[in-house]
Amino acid sequence: MILLDQIQQYLANDFLNLLIPRVSSLGDAGLIWIVLSVLLLLFPKTRKAGLASGIALLFMLVTGNMILKPLVARLRPFAVNTAVELLIPPPTDFSFLSGHTYASFASASAIFRNSRRIGIPALILASLIAFSRLYLYVHYPTDVLFGILLGILAGWIGNRLSERLLRQRRA
Repeated sequence: MILLDQIQQYLANDFLNLLIPRVSSLGDAGLIWIVLSVLLLLFPKTRKAGLASGIALLFMLVTGNMILKPLVARLRPFAVNTAVELLIPPPTDFSFLSGHTYASFASASAIFRNSRRIGIPALILASLIAFSRLYLYVHYPTDVLFGILLGILAGWIGNRLSERLLRQRRA
């Protein structure tokens, strides 16, 4: 809670209070990453990145939202420190792990492995979304950290599986 409280104390301001909820909303339901994956699938040059990203997002959905969140069942920070006024409607699911962060890093790392030109902006956006979850006081730092780490793993898995699928398709 110390880091979250320090973010609130030293970084919170009117400008960020307007900007950060919008940044965070880009990660809602992983929609921006799903749309990006579909767009990448449409073009032969980026098809592998789109496939890897899609696979990574499916892996994230199963392991994060369906298994880890209910298994760990961690309360969100705003439920523990009720003095914080939220800038967004309170999420109703569990805190561990950050699904916004997990999906963002799963997709962005899968894309980065295939295209640095698209991957670098994707990783920057993923980082901003991850930070937004701390700023908004809806996740603990460990929720975000594990979202990053497992997202990178999911991106790697997405790439490995997409390579295998594309090799089988060519054979």
